[in-house]
Amino acid sequence: MKLKDLVGLRFKERPADCVIDSHAFSVRGGYIKYVSNGIYSLYTPMKRVTSKIEAIIRDEMEKVDSQEVMFPVVLPGSLWEESGRYESVGEELLRFTDRNRAKMVLGMTHEEAAVQLVREYGSTYANYPFSIYQIQTKFRDEARPRAGLIRVREFTMKDAYSFHTSQEDLEAYYDRMAEAYFRIFKRAGIPEVVSVKSDSGMIGGSVSHEYMLLVDAGEDSIVLCKDCGYSANMEAADNTVDNSGSAPIGELTKVHTPNAKTMDEVCGFLHAKVEESCKAVVYQKNMTDEYVVVFLRGDYEVNETKLVNLIGDKVHPAEITEECGIVAGFCGPVGLKADCQVIYDKSLQGIENLVCGANEVDYHYTGMNLARDCEGVEFVDVAKIKEGGICPCCGKKTITISRGIEVGNIFQLGTKYTESMNMTYTAEDGTTKTPIMGCYGIGVGRLAASVCEAKHDERGPIWPITIAPWQVHLCCMRVDDSACKAEADRIYEELQNAGVEVIYDDRDVRAGAMFADADLLGVPVRIVVGPKGLANGEIELATRDKSVQEQVKKEEIVTRTQELIRTLTDSLKCE
Repeated sequence: MKLKDLVGLRFKERPADCVIDSHAFSVRGGYIKYVSNGIYSLYTPMKRVTSKIEAIIRDEMEKVDSQEVMFPVVLPGSLWEESGRYESVGEELLRFTDRNRAKMVLGMTHEEAAVQLVREYGSTYANYPFSIYQIQTKFRDEARPRAGLIRVREFTMKDAYSFHTSQEDLEAYYDRMAEAYFRIFKRAGIPEVVSVKSDSGMIGGSVSHEYMLLVDAGEDSIVLCKDCGYSANMEAADNTVDNSGSAPIGELTKVHTPNAKTMDEVCGFLHAKVEESCKAVVYQKNMTDEYVVVFLRGDYEVNETKLVNLIGDKVHPAEITEECGIVAGFCGPVGLKADCQVIYDKSLQGIENLVCGANEVDYHYTGMNLARDCEGVEFVDVAKIKEGGICPCCGKKTITISRGIEVGNIFQLGTKYTESMNMTYTAEDGTTKTPIMGCYGIGVGRLAASVCEAKHDERGPIWPITIAPWQVHLCCMRVDDSACKAEADRIYEELQNAGVEVIYDDRDVRAGAMFADADLLGVPVRIVVGPKGLANGEIELATRDKSVQEQVKKEEIVTRTQELIRTLTDSLKCE
């Protein structure tokens, strides 16, 4: 293809609304066009990238015996009512009625559609196990879309669903799919992706993992232990606390603490350690507005995902009124008379002498002991793990926290959907049983943007050869020079005849503009044909990342280019 014919504009200025580099390059390089909040159109370069990602995914899905199908984008609400998710899923699910006033939804995930598709086929044990997948448009009404294709409302996703007659068979296939995901990400150019334990969220299931690309621009916090390899999303990471060596038990004493509300202020006033304080964080349940008071060590924060999973309802920060019985800034376990659910985090366990609120304005307690001063205290884990914290696997204080982008996820669903949607099969012994499911997702556009975020420099993307929009970017530096133009045309024709994907820039523009566009397109191999080199019978061959820069005899340029392409491709192959 000739660059002068490529639809889309490339420009130098960084758009003000682009908060991360991949978003900025996607707009500046003519990859995507904003349509509406969280909705984009794709120009040719990005469409070529995503098509190559889809081809890699299809190849790897075939290797794990998953068959491609296609579900509708628009689904009847009755399917989601069968599973119970029509009401339980929040505003992310877009609901509407058709002209016949039937309830409809836009598919944000397709577990219900998968069960509906194979319910009859899966009625006998003889047809198990099996796996199906699709690559399809989905719509999730995100409250805060951001970062271009990283977090959008409309997106293309590969989602696979497997069906099994035993937990052991599900686990074996889950492991096969997990390995397939690592192959997909390596072939796409990001072998550094890590798998982490995750929270199953609205999808459900008992076991789930996310595949995280560790980059500074990531919106997820990833908990890692380099000693033993433990990894988890912050939402799912177990928090272990060692409170040995804390102060011995003391007398419960009420102390006047004027204008000191935060634990840092209180501990500073009392000359106490924040690690030996008990703070209160107050929420209200979304469905009932019931108050929930979480008590935890003063230097920890509440992990709201753990809290929601514990109480079975989403929460929001409490609006504390005079009538509720909670004294804002001075709430504590001793003498709390409010009508609320009280939760004690494990970070308090083992501390015998605590500073806490006294449930009275400008007063706190010292010497508070939960076992002595409060009844029925049970400890649960609802706190966020911290940098330098104790690894829940090896027990060492080796926890580090990094930022990451989720590029894939896998779930062991169990019978959450098959049971609620009455999918059964006749077992070999004639009994009726419920099949077990797994599901496995990869966002195609998000993966493309994530690769760009991980593989770029200050000038633009550095696309891996396997998913680059083109393999070779051919630059003719002087179209007004007949020898230069003729040689560039020859190379273009020979490369195309050899099956090489080439974007050819034969515009009459300055060298700076030509190279700026080439950098924004990020094609991994670049051929530069110029009069000075041709005078010596040579042509410049380089890689976008500058790891290769050489002068090649013009008679050998096509052969050498093919060799370089093979070398770059082989580096991303899986054994």
